[in-house]
Amino acid sequence: MKILFITNIPSPYRMEFFNEIGKYCSLTVLFERENASDRKRQWFSKSNHNFEAIFLKGIKTGKDTAFCPSIVKWIKKREFDLCIVGLYSSLTGILAINTLKMLRVPFIISSDGGFIKEDSFFVGRIKRYLIGSANWWLSTGVETNRYLEHYGAKSDNIYIYPFTSIRQEHINYLPVSNKEKLEMRKELGINASKMVLAVGQFIYRKGFETLISSWVEMPNDTELVLIGGPKNDEYLKILNNLSINNVRVLDFINFNELTKYYRASDVFVLPTREDIWGLVINEAMAIGLPIVSTNKCIAGLELVRDNENGFIVQVDNYTELIERIKYVLENDVLTKNMSISSLEKIKDYTVENMARRHIDIFSEILNKEEVRYI
Repeated sequence: MKILFITNIPSPYRMEFFNEIGKYCSLTVLFERENASDRKRQWFSKSNHNFEAIFLKGIKTGKDTAFCPSIVKWIKKREFDLCIVGLYSSLTGILAINTLKMLRVPFIISSDGGFIKEDSFFVGRIKRYLIGSANWWLSTGVETNRYLEHYGAKSDNIYIYPFTSIRQEHINYLPVSNKEKLEMRKELGINASKMVLAVGQFIYRKGFETLISSWVEMPNDTELVLIGGPKNDEYLKILNNLSINNVRVLDFINFNELTKYYRASDVFVLPTREDIWGLVINEAMAIGLPIVSTNKCIAGLELVRDNENGFIVQVDNYTELIERIKYVLENDVLTKNMSISSLEKIKDYTVENMARRHIDIFSEILNKEEVRYI
């Protein structure tokens, strides 16, 4: 099976997935860029052992996209059984879709997620044209299905896969004990009796600045650790102005070090104003953490159930957010049950399962239809 996958940047979770799926097929991945302007270079990965990675030459058009006319050459080669477009909205993705349509080559659009918006007539028409042009669609769940169908996808040709960044080895079998949490906090220099963790880029969309401001309502012995970067002076100004002493702001750290903070935490919070998925929720659930997030996070909507493994609150409702965090922290039995539930819900969301599911989908499509390039 020869697969062509078109995407923008070599993000770590994508490279993990490509290396895994490359064990089962002949995979070529075309990247628009080698990095993004809003990410530190150490965040990216170019480790490709099981697939061919091609970095196209092009003109940078955004933070993580480029216009790469050479995509046409690759499509015209017709050397692949299936073509997957992973980013339909970039100029390269748009050119790829138009080329595939012109050559009457069936193709797949892969979507991590999306929210239906009140588009202008022009923008809505473009989205429906691009998304509706595909023959099949890869979706991360019910919310993404709704998005794809709204923009022209046919429900019978949508295939759901478990979207994740974690491998099987990263998932705990049991929740982290309170004893281990305390020992891990001691190692990290955190003396609080309770710890809440938030991870993500320090940008407005993540909602961290209001979470920090709201932290004055939390007990002094409960520490919020915020990890992400790059450095954001606004956060430090808020802390100084409100004399908040139980919030720690840390820059980007690698996954192995980050895992220590997950294991030291009691609750994970993502107060995002919009996340097309939110892979940090997968990471937190793999450790067995209760989750508090918003209704504008696809991962939260797909993986979190109220009173089972956390809570979903309305976006920008920080009173409700703080109340839910307190509620979980003040109920030890509930916290333990939520931890167990998180582990149960996330156990199938592994890179290994994601790759195998893709291969099953590709095989089903190729066996059912005459869709080969050649």
